[in-house]
Amino acid sequence: MRIDPASHMQPAGTVLPPNDTCELLARRLRTDTQGEVLFDDGSRGRYATDASIYQITPVGAFVPTNERDIATAIDIARDLKVPVLARGGGTSQCGQTTGAALVIDNSKHFRKVLEVNVEEGTATVEPGLVLDHLNAQLKPHGLWYPVDVSTSAQATLGGMAGNNSCGSRSIAYGNMVHNVLGASAWLSSGELVEFGPVGTLGARAAGIAQFVHGLAQEHREAMAQHWPTVMRRVAGYNLDIFNNQSEKPYTADGSVNLAHLLIGAEGTLAYTRSLKLKLAPLPRAKVLGIVNFPTFHAAMDAAQHIVKLGPTAVELVDRTMIELSLANPAFKPTVETALIGKPAAILLVEFSGADKAALLPQLKRLVELMGDLGLPGSVVEMPDDGRQKNLWEVRKAGLNIMMSLKGDGKPVSFIEDCAVPLEHLAEYTDALTEVFAKYGSRGTWYAHASVGTLHVRPILDMRADGAAKMRAIAEDASALVRKYKGAFSGEHGDGLCRGEWIEWQFGPAINEAFRAIKQQLDPIGLFNPGKIIDPPRMDDGALFRFAPPTAPKPYRRIELKPVLDWSGWNVNADPVTEVTTAPGTGGDSTGGLAKAVEMCNNNGHCRKFDAGTMCPSYRVTRDEQHLTRGRANTLRLALSGQLGADAFTSEAMHETMDLCVGCKGCKRDCPTGVDMAKMKVEFLDHYKKRHGHTLKDKLVAYMPDYAHRASRMPWLLNLRNRVPGAAWLGEKMLGFSAKRSLPEWRTDTFWRAKDAVAAGLFSDRASVLAAAARGEKVAVLFVDTFNGTFESENVFAAARVLHAAGYALLTVEKGGGHHCCGRTFLASGMVDEAKVRAGALIDALLPLAQAGVPIVGLEPSCLLTLRDETLVMGFGDKAQAVAKQALLFEEFIARERKAGRFELALKPATAPILLHGHCHQKAFGAVSPIMEVLKLIPGAEPELIESSCCGMAGSFGYEASHFEVSMQMAEASLLPAIRARPDAIVVADGTSCRHQIGDGAQREAVHVAVLLARHMML
Repeated sequence: MRIDPASHMQPAGTVLPPNDTCELLARRLRTDTQGEVLFDDGSRGRYATDASIYQITPVGAFVPTNERDIATAIDIARDLKVPVLARGGGTSQCGQTTGAALVIDNSKHFRKVLEVNVEEGTATVEPGLVLDHLNAQLKPHGLWYPVDVSTSAQATLGGMAGNNSCGSRSIAYGNMVHNVLGASAWLSSGELVEFGPVGTLGARAAGIAQFVHGLAQEHREAMAQHWPTVMRRVAGYNLDIFNNQSEKPYTADGSVNLAHLLIGAEGTLAYTRSLKLKLAPLPRAKVLGIVNFPTFHAAMDAAQHIVKLGPTAVELVDRTMIELSLANPAFKPTVETALIGKPAAILLVEFSGADKAALLPQLKRLVELMGDLGLPGSVVEMPDDGRQKNLWEVRKAGLNIMMSLKGDGKPVSFIEDCAVPLEHLAEYTDALTEVFAKYGSRGTWYAHASVGTLHVRPILDMRADGAAKMRAIAEDASALVRKYKGAFSGEHGDGLCRGEWIEWQFGPAINEAFRAIKQQLDPIGLFNPGKIIDPPRMDDGALFRFAPPTAPKPYRRIELKPVLDWSGWNVNADPVTEVTTAPGTGGDSTGGLAKAVEMCNNNGHCRKFDAGTMCPSYRVTRDEQHLTRGRANTLRLALSGQLGADAFTSEAMHETMDLCVGCKGCKRDCPTGVDMAKMKVEFLDHYKKRHGHTLKDKLVAYMPDYAHRASRMPWLLNLRNRVPGAAWLGEKMLGFSAKRSLPEWRTDTFWRAKDAVAAGLFSDRASVLAAAARGEKVAVLFVDTFNGTFESENVFAAARVLHAAGYALLTVEKGGGHHCCGRTFLASGMVDEAKVRAGALIDALLPLAQAGVPIVGLEPSCLLTLRDETLVMGFGDKAQAVAKQALLFEEFIARERKAGRFELALKPATAPILLHGHCHQKAFGAVSPIMEVLKLIPGAEPELIESSCCGMAGSFGYEASHFEVSMQMAEASLLPAIRARPDAIVVADGTSCRHQIGDGAQREAVHVAVLLARHMML
């Protein structure tokens, strides 16, 4: 069946008002409010997208600071006839939060819990509050908000209400609509209305309720004929609050709550001021059974039987997601715990309750059931809470893991929320797989097998023929949904990709009833036009982020020659086999840089505030501009010419990239693999070549070159820290903050003191190579600029530890100084200079690496440069050979101890130990080895400080322009944790981390090598 698409030439919400109107709007907002008014091209571009395939440039963005700001903005917009679009985390997958409107961002300031009533089990919250943050505050009360969406770390409650979000455990708790008790919201008229139980409504709300009740009565017959009765129906408006059609009624007692009319309305009816939520007791115990299936069909067929056991969740992970997870170092160890052999799919089956012992029999019943279904030995039983949590984190990242496929073809969201009754799930998925094959694609599957809502995304290239295939697949899929009596929109809403299917789903009469509801609440069409009512075509190329060649402004990339090697991203992938072409064959005119940037699908994972590193500058500013996603969007717009000529090297781009501290948190934490630290290196090189380097840039970059000479006259260079006024003068002339002490120069650098202090600790190259050939214990100690120049005691401590453990040691040096990894040059935008230094280091290390000699480093940022940036500098196989042997000090010891090669007698611990992990250690999974090494000290129970970046980040925190942000990063968790434990020894392997701790907490932090040396038995 082919449907007739909407025929609007210029749908509402897709065309900007006249320029003079936009300028007047910005002027009045700046005059009449206290909020941030963001109308520059970069800001508008950053708010033009969400996690969907769409992009519509807004009039501008407004970040209100108080309720008066919002009310005033609505009044001004109404006066100027400019649409208003409320936005939370911007993670919508159907284009709900994109539009030619004034985007009002609630997420920065409207994130408070206004009230918690423990006795009643309710909470009243502001719309910008993130779900995980609410649950963190509820946990001490034994409560939680159970609509546990996979984006819980970044999804706001207001956005969840707009989408009628569901979550993994909806089989037990229902959707958002089942868990909202009330809402306070502004209408487009400016009225503030309380929505709640019909018996408690004021005059305006009662009038709305009466109107909707009349519509429901009028359309009872049409609703009985066309309304999907599955719980996972989130399309249109909830006209059925007066005539329940859901398999799970909206209220337990059958009463009517008018607030439910706003749930799933996608911000088109009113602007939410606050929400009253129904809480649930926090489950005290959970057990998990992971069922491994030999075929995908078997998994789908089993779901209907598994739900009869009463689980709280049954979630699917398909083979594609399993393989991608195994390829991600952050997820691989966890996924391996869930697998038996190589399953085609797994189902995560969770049971929860008050007592774990009482839940274990349910796991046994699951095992018995699978035996009855012909799959004995297919269940991994997982009662351990920690392992469960880790596996759920992988499942929650499922969508973004699937989006990590390289090449222009990506899994595209447009039919992924179709919900069908469980008894038809296997037939439906089989038939849909045939549809994908018909159009030369295949689907990636995951999510809610418990309620018949499987997130499936066919792999399409939206820059080419993706739009045509998208419509054809949608039409065939719709026929299947109708055949199996399902819902076309089952979780992520309507937005731009499913709005035009509302009339197909409900019929023209109910569609007109929806229009009447919109007219009743928002007669002037102020709020988020073009969603639900009068939507555009789902395949309107002009609205795509990657507009196809047939669009008025097709997506194109600028010509650019990168300084780093991005060819690994410059590939094409087969949409069926997912096999990629050779590096460099993808046709990217920027050598792969643009394709790497385009991996960002705007999922907003970088907005999270958990114990991971990403994204430290956003955690401090909460500004979209200073977010990995915001930077990636700005880079994409610049590299595609959408911000004008030379935008890539503009001052505006520099401002966007400026607060990226190069922590590499995104390298590990971003599920789609956006490596913003490396992108900043690339950008900075181009920017500095255009604008030139400052004296400060050169002082930082060339420090490895002049360090040897400077250390001969430390008294002169240290005057800056000691002479009154010198620091102030240095700030004015160089830009280094007068509030910072700079590292102290000294004459006894490692290279000068080595012969006197380290007699007998080091061997010559020939001896080490000979020992390596005999299979003896050997290592190269890579002495970096920072430890070798400013903290030589760290190097000597490491040497003593390794020597005591029986290792023959060697360093690599050159006449008049030492080898440098190039890190300071990379940070200063001098990639060519970095290549010279790094190339010389690699050449010096290569013979040792080829002989199997481990290369052990102390400074994470330097050693890990050998495992990261040097691999994209054009050095080829020799860089790979060195990288394979490069290990941090603690990684080396942990590895050797596991192999039974490291033994060291240590004295017992005398104090508690706190550990702060360097960002690059976290990015490369090198924090766990430090914990292992610290536990070698008898009686030691090291505690990891759950912190993001310390804020120093090399030279970043020394700069006057960054000092305040640097200290805010440190104060977020690191410094308070250290102050709270005055009796503890603080361990930090990063040079800059130790300096930040010394400056901010007035505490000494030591390298792990120093602590081990202090505990050595003499």
